[in-house]
Amino acid sequence: MTITALMPVYPRCDVRPVRGEGCYLIGERGERYLDFASGIAVNCLGHAHPHLTKAIADQAATLMHVSNLYGSPQGEAFAQRLVDNSFADTVFLTNSGAEAVECAIKTARRYHHANGNPQRHKLITFNNAFHGRTIGTISATNQDKLRDGFEPLLPGFAYAPFDDLDAALALIDDNTAGFLVEPIQGEGGIRPASQAFLQGLRDACDKHGLLLVLDEVQCGYGRTGTLFAHEQYGIKPDIVAAAKGIGGGFPLGACLATEEAAKGMVAGTHGSTYGGGPLACAAGQAVLDVMLEDGFFDSVKASGERLRAGLEQMIPNHDHLFDSVRGMGLMLGLKLKDTAVSRDFVAHCRDHHGLLLVAAGDNVVRILPPLVIEESHIAEAIEKLSDAARVYVPVSDD
Repeated sequence: MTITALMPVYPRCDVRPVRGEGCYLIGERGERYLDFASGIAVNCLGHAHPHLTKAIADQAATLMHVSNLYGSPQGEAFAQRLVDNSFADTVFLTNSGAEAVECAIKTARRYHHANGNPQRHKLITFNNAFHGRTIGTISATNQDKLRDGFEPLLPGFAYAPFDDLDAALALIDDNTAGFLVEPIQGEGGIRPASQAFLQGLRDACDKHGLLLVLDEVQCGYGRTGTLFAHEQYGIKPDIVAAAKGIGGGFPLGACLATEEAAKGMVAGTHGSTYGGGPLACAAGQAVLDVMLEDGFFDSVKASGERLRAGLEQMIPNHDHLFDSVRGMGLMLGLKLKDTAVSRDFVAHCRDHHGLLLVAAGDNVVRILPPLVIEESHIAEAIEKLSDAARVYVPVSDD
């Protein structure tokens, strides 16, 4: 047998973490890494946060799982808290971001079915989007690298260039259910939507009776300095998919919706064996305990501004390599020039400078630190990035 016990679908690197402490990961040989990847925007409170770990341990010792055949005091309390702090009236709890997006797609389609318009099933999505790895969510993107070998994919999606309002509006027809869009594309290269684009989609939904479905799996949950990124655009969505930071590292996701948008989601239309179990809800509540403290989001915004300023100050010193910074809050992208490759530079920072980052599309390095970083972590990250850039040999110079 030559295949590995873990199915070899990940090109794993040589970093093998065994412990986490705050904003650091420790490998099995004791080496320390400054973690500005956060498990791809998941570990919003860093590693081993005492309030989160205690909540999980206490709940695990009390009740871990019962299924959704029974009443859920834990799920009801967590969902109510999400409702109280968001646009939503109701929540479906999932185990992952892909499941949250799947639920969002089903909710949008079911809405039109309940209104007597089952032909309105098509969602307009956007080029270079990432919505997950299920058959449904790869059908919602036009990225060949996600779709290759998995055809036939599901019908019911149309694709427009991201941030191109006219192109999106031109795709509306009698079969359109709404738009599915990331307010900030993450895997696609940390690309924030413009105000005019998101507002235009909202206006089109209102005009044509469509639903605005936001994928905030990566850009949501405090990462931009508000609980959800759409709050900074001043728009109200109909449905939002959330995950990643929602459990602080525990597998958890949520599909949030208004009462009107969720009108078709009645008993029997959707389900999950594990979704919203007591243990997951304990983690979710603990994350909200920290995030909803006075000043938390202000601190995220301030840290984001300091990190961006440090990056922008650094760029002229390495202008052979770095082009610009983009993003919001602590969801930042460092755009590289064509002489470099983001994945190679991320590996260089990791292997030679102890700094963990994430590659993204459009030759961008994603910088996704824990939301609890302090000034010392920002200074250390800038120093490591600068040291890495100083000795990195761009691809064209090899």
